[in-house]
Amino acid sequence: MKLHEYQARDLLASHGVPLPGGRVASTPAEARQIAEELGGRVVVKAQIHAGGRGKGRLVGASETAAMFQTLSTDPANNSGQVKGERVGGVRLADTAAEAEAAAAAILGKHLVSIQTGPEGKLVKNVLVAAQTDVAKEYYVAIIIDGAQGSPLIMASTEGGQEIEVVAHNNPDAILRQPVNPAAGFEPYVGRVVAARLGFQGDQAAQFTKLLEGLYKTFVATDASLVEVNPLVVTTDGTVLALDAKVTIDDNALYRHKDLEALRDKDEEDPLEVMAQELGVANFIKLDGNIGCVVNGAGLAMATMDTIKLAGGEPANFLDIGTVNDPQRVVSALKVILEDPSVKAIFVNIFGGMARVDIIAQGVIDAHKQMEIKVPVVMRLVGTNLAEGEKLIEESGLPVIRATELGDAARKSVEAAGKVA
Repeated sequence: MKLHEYQARDLLASHGVPLPGGRVASTPAEARQIAEELGGRVVVKAQIHAGGRGKGRLVGASETAAMFQTLSTDPANNSGQVKGERVGGVRLADTAAEAEAAAAAILGKHLVSIQTGPEGKLVKNVLVAAQTDVAKEYYVAIIIDGAQGSPLIMASTEGGQEIEVVAHNNPDAILRQPVNPAAGFEPYVGRVVAARLGFQGDQAAQFTKLLEGLYKTFVATDASLVEVNPLVVTTDGTVLALDAKVTIDDNALYRHKDLEALRDKDEEDPLEVMAQELGVANFIKLDGNIGCVVNGAGLAMATMDTIKLAGGEPANFLDIGTVNDPQRVVSALKVILEDPSVKAIFVNIFGGMARVDIIAQGVIDAHKQMEIKVPVVMRLVGTNLAEGEKLIEESGLPVIRATELGDAARKSVEAAGKVA
């Protein structure tokens, strides 16, 4: 679960991370009031779940696709600016009046950046934070290193830009420091990272304390990512976090009801929200036209690969899991059918603990409860196969059958191609 920057700032601050003063505003008048409280010189930042806000452009809802194409082909001459005519999602203001004007230019518009996709993101709130006189910018983040099974601190002296660009152009500029999860954050870890970044004296101590606060936030919230870009040293020698990004592990949300309340469903894909509400937890929307209903994450990945090998494109990842209720199959098909790009559905079940007859009954019930206009290809293997085959045969449903994965994928691609 992603958090907005203003929400992430509050979490970091609660664990001792120093940040410039600032609050969230939903109207230009609120932005002006906050700017007045902060002394006038502020930065106004659009709050959306996507990066590249400063270089993004603000447009009307009908203009997002065209702007995305423009940014993709010629970013240098079209990306937004913090000052100037090309209004981006991050604006500098020197007075409260300018802050109000900046908020008015941002709120209610759709922000389009390379990371938002062609649909853009509607801006409902802005963060108004005090401007800072920056002497040097850095990058720091904490993630889970799956290979090592431990938290990993990533840091770089190349802050203030997309870390993906740094990784591509100068991978040696990114340092990596693992943290033993049993021992937790120890002061020497902060000192090692500080030294490798070139911090000395009091600034090294400030950085170590800030990094400890990031780690405490990471552990306390069961985060999968805590990132600050940029982390800065100001002209007076203070180390501050100017930005805040926190992503919470969805699997841990049951332990954090207070954090779950911070979820902004408007920023998420509507189909993924619908899937979660219907109890289909492992669903990810993709760009293809063949809907997939599969049991098991590994088989789901193999199914998508096989569809691509057959010349098609999967419309989703969907691991239906161990199914003991036909209604979950109905719910899965309902989510897939809400996607207008879907031209065929591929049901690929290798029954172990998941029984084939329950899957078959779910498909039958779905046809009874909904109008399914696209072809359905079914490959059923495993537990209670004979019972499932009998149910499908007696139902008279016009499903397309296959026994081999490759053949089923080819039939799915062929069926999708026949639908207008």
